[in-house]
Amino acid sequence: MRILVTGGAGFIGSAVCRQLAANPGNHVVNLDKLTYAGNLTSLRQIENYPNYRFVQADICDDATMLDLLRSEKIDAVMHLAAESHVDRSIDGPGAFIETNIVGTFRLLNAALAYWRELPADAKSAFRFHHISTDEVFGDLPFDSGIFTEETPYAPSSPYSASKAASDHLVRAWHETYGLPVVLSNCSNNYGPFHFPEKLIPLVILNALDGKPLPVYGKGANVRDWLYVEDHARALETVVTKGAVGESYNIGGHNEKTNLNVVETICDILDQKRPRKGGGRYRDLITFVSDRPGHDRRYAIDASKIERDLGWTPQESFETGLAKTIDWYLANEWWWEPIRSGRYAGERLGADIKASA
Repeated sequence: MRILVTGGAGFIGSAVCRQLAANPGNHVVNLDKLTYAGNLTSLRQIENYPNYRFVQADICDDATMLDLLRSEKIDAVMHLAAESHVDRSIDGPGAFIETNIVGTFRLLNAALAYWRELPADAKSAFRFHHISTDEVFGDLPFDSGIFTEETPYAPSSPYSASKAASDHLVRAWHETYGLPVVLSNCSNNYGPFHFPEKLIPLVILNALDGKPLPVYGKGANVRDWLYVEDHARALETVVTKGAVGESYNIGGHNEKTNLNVVETICDILDQKRPRKGGGRYRDLITFVSDRPGHDRRYAIDASKIERDLGWTPQESFETGLAKTIDWYLANEWWWEPIRSGRYAGERLGADIKASA
């Protein structure tokens, strides 16, 4: 299969590229604009594979997208390119509207034009796989409920609203124009190569630096955690086996409060890398003012993809988190240039004033 992965230099996208390129029967074209979170060193493992190619381009450039689809004879698009950090969307929502909504619109138009040109057999085999988030569903009470594929959309942040809009566009291009699409909505990912603005890598690296470990509010907000390599396997399953027009929720069955996540990281680091001068990493936990519009709880019902497509996660939260911490301890070459340059761990999203 010849697959175009948009956003393939990002956290989840790079995991997808590594997963797909491991199969010599696939030809993987990684397209990424290389914004602040795009990192080609995350793809060092596969950069010289004969079945892998990187292209730097913007999904908003629909003419380039159409040319690339034609020249590479693409069988499937896996659309992961997106601005994805809630805190950054609070500080500057404009980039989220441009990339997540306008970019998806332009990519859909290119894909539709390409699909219409294909011969009948290639046309029936083509897939446009849109990768989204559970945050489009809003939030749940702390003590009940779970997100299914039928849960109504109720986004809370500029980020989740932009992703909800892109989901609706993808469904509309299927219903109106017949473009063969599949969709997936995932829970919180974690694992190797995660940009350190997100909770788990931020806490790991702040702890190693002896810096405060910020926890929003009381740390009671709940997330379902999914190991990124499990997610990559799920996405490959959806693009190859998913039914046209269907959506699939992908979760790890690992609901944890934010405070529990931070405390677990601290306890593992106490064993693997004790603090210099003694003391516990938990002593660095610092409660800070909550994020504006902070969703209470996310929980994914992944029974549909498990039942219909046969995917289940291989990692528990405990095994996945231990692997993640081991990776950060062993791969300073990857994260140290980020911490000393593009992002040093400063708080984002505290200013509730809208900005362009």
